[in-house]
Amino acid sequence: MMNNTTKLGNISPLIPAGDDVEGAIAFYEEQLGFTTIYKEGEPVTMAIVARDGAEIFLCQNDDKYLAQNTSFRIQVESIEQLYEEFQAKGGEMIHPNGKLETKPWGTKEFGVLDLAGVCITFYQNM
Repeated sequence: MMNNTTKLGNISPLIPAGDDVEGAIAFYEEQLGFTTIYKEGEPVTMAIVARDGAEIFLCQNDDKYLAQNTSFRIQVESIEQLYEEFQAKGGEMIHPNGKLETKPWGTKEFGVLDLAGVCITFYQNM
């Protein structure tokens, strides 16, 4: 029997950040508007970045195959505004095949590639 008070919250993915975690931190802060809330190691080997309810663990790992096959989705409100924010920063982080569009499964979404090659899809339910 399920407990009606149980409710899952946000997930915090651990993702490969390449071999330059400081560079990854700069990308997430400057390009995606995240704030660093924790760093570990000297040089840094792991960091946690957050923006609103989204929290991401950036882990040193220069396996390009792993990074390019890692993806996750972040639900957002006001997706057009977020897309415009990223466009105003040059838009280079937008995935070449990930422009803002409405999908047949009922979301409006766009994709971003980070420096290591991880794909992040930002989406809004319609």
